[in-house]
Amino acid sequence: MTIAISQAQIQIIVDRAEQIYPEECCGILLGTISGSLKTVVEVIPTVNVWGNPELADVLADLTEICRTKTSRYTIDPQAIFKATKRGRDLQLEIVGFFHSHPDSPAVPSICDRDLAWDVYSYPIVSVMQGKVKDFKSWVLDELSIFQQEEISCLKLP
Repeated sequence: MTIAISQAQIQIIVDRAEQIYPEECCGILLGTISGSLKTVVEVIPTVNVWGNPELADVLADLTEICRTKTSRYTIDPQAIFKATKRGRDLQLEIVGFFHSHPDSPAVPSICDRDLAWDVYSYPIVSVMQGKVKDFKSWVLDELSIFQQEEISCLKLP
């Protein structure tokens, strides 16, 4: 699998990761899927709602295995719903979810794997002491093991 994303779109993610540090940032990627190529058309930064009491019912099963916003993220289901609707209006679909790892490598955690779906790309940004150090994308294989995904930088007109 390959994810095609522009440098400007990567910069949106990088800027968000540095702004939100030391918490994990997160967001949604809208685009298209053609064979093994996912093309990002729009980056939608979202709020990390991990620990939000209004979502306690939705997050109840996760709070036992995960910690705080500095080491976990959750995207509000309403944000996913809105992104899905926006995608439908633009003839796009959700192709992935990005997040950051504050003071940790851009490698999926066990929690990331447990919460991932095999159709999506999962770009992870490593933010060390407030500055982005690495950007990698991951996909689950048929055995539910994360594999690093090739990143192809799009050149926009």
